[in-house]
Amino acid sequence: MTALPSLPPHKLTETPNSRTIQIGEWTITGRTNPISNAGECDALQAWLQGMPLPEMTFGNNSLELEHKSSGWKYTFNTADALKAVKNGELGEGDGGVKVGYADAWLKSRTGESSQLPMPRTVATKPYDWTYTTTYPGHSLEFPSTYASWTLANEDNPRHTIPLAELTRQDPILYYAEIPLFEDELHDNGSSHLLTRIRVMPTCFFILSRFTLRVDNVLFRTYDTRIYHSFESSPPLVVRETSGWEAPYDRIKRQIHRRNDLTPLTDPNWVAKVLSEMPSHVTQEEGAGTGWRGMGTKVEIAILG
Repeated sequence: MTALPSLPPHKLTETPNSRTIQIGEWTITGRTNPISNAGECDALQAWLQGMPLPEMTFGNNSLELEHKSSGWKYTFNTADALKAVKNGELGEGDGGVKVGYADAWLKSRTGESSQLPMPRTVATKPYDWTYTTTYPGHSLEFPSTYASWTLANEDNPRHTIPLAELTRQDPILYYAEIPLFEDELHDNGSSHLLTRIRVMPTCFFILSRFTLRVDNVLFRTYDTRIYHSFESSPPLVVRETSGWEAPYDRIKRQIHRRNDLTPLTDPNWVAKVLSEMPSHVTQEEGAGTGWRGMGTKVEIAILG
């Protein structure tokens, strides 16, 4: 039996709306607050140049990491996640989505049996109403030039996220689950962004997951995974970003019990199904939207 790693010195502090861990060179703070109030929403919407906000906007939530000796700071927050949503007419690569009944609605009015002329269709919303975001978090400040993200070397095992380590039953010293936004898409599905972090004795791991379900149209997931081993020297951070997409019916066919559709509302189940499908299906073909977020990229940042 493999011995569990010894617990390193660390300090936990809490307030009603935040939890912080100090471990080695790192200070990590997760902030979870109620949904933004009307005044906060107005200010955020103005900052986003008028883009309507999701129904549940957690504008005061964030995850912040600081590496003391290098000065590197990294954060996930709601405002910047929404800033990455396309505000304006959608173009090629933006992955625009029509609701499931749109084609049927048009066909009923423009088919051979219809006496109505083809309507002139225009975008009803000058922004991406699905709130699709490929936001991977961002650096707050860094006084050196060493921490810019560069493509990982696939032949270097240090440039990968070690799944074996993350699946060990190591003690969890710190855990936070931070919702950034959620929207029911006018009863056409669901869109939400959730960031999680866990700190173990040997490392920390972040999963920030955007999940989109448009009923009878498609599923879409965009994951950002960040890993750091406390033993890496010089300190090394690995960031993997991955986007998947597939038609709704193709995912629905993966349900084992046909009369139970609850898996379709489980982001973890959807992400697992998408990632286990052939990559040419979910990261190239997708649902035919041409979304540029499909695919996987691994980068590293050296903090010294």
